[in-house]
Amino acid sequence: MNPMQYRRDIDGLRAIAVLAVLLFHLDSRYLQAGYLGVDVFFVISGYLITRIVYTELMAKKYTFTNFYVRRAKRILPPLYFMAVLTLIAGYFILLPYDFFKTGISVLGAVMFVSNMQFALRTGDYFSSDSSEWPMLHTWSLSVEEQYYFILPLVLMFCLRFLKINLIAI
Repeated sequence: MNPMQYRRDIDGLRAIAVLAVLLFHLDSRYLQAGYLGVDVFFVISGYLITRIVYTELMAKKYTFTNFYVRRAKRILPPLYFMAVLTLIAGYFILLPYDFFKTGISVLGAVMFVSNMQFALRTGDYFSSDSSEWPMLHTWSLSVEEQYYFILPLVLMFCLRFLKINLIAI
């Protein structure tokens, strides 16, 4: 199978995962474990990205630049758009200290470290003070971006130095 081939089944799983998270956030009584949709999404993303990177490495076509340019084109425009809208809205509706927290939250999101920032600040995604951070939902994007950075390095190390083929795709 071509590693870049479109997979309808994976799109279906993505839709179920997103729906589960939306239902959970709408009212947790609808689907009490709906947040697990994020985990499903992580598995899907990890599978697809691992497959792409591994296939390109095996074909000796992988470059960090090409990989990250593709990711940046897909991820950065909506992230920056959301960050700017959040800052604009926050400027008009928040008190100064809350706007400052919003700025910190946006900075963590655009630097892809919001998962660490929120873990240190709130300790728990579901804690009562978590709702005070308007960019809290970007923690999963940060985890994904960190995976995108670490995975190619691990695969390159295993293929080049350990001479082991970890994956049978």
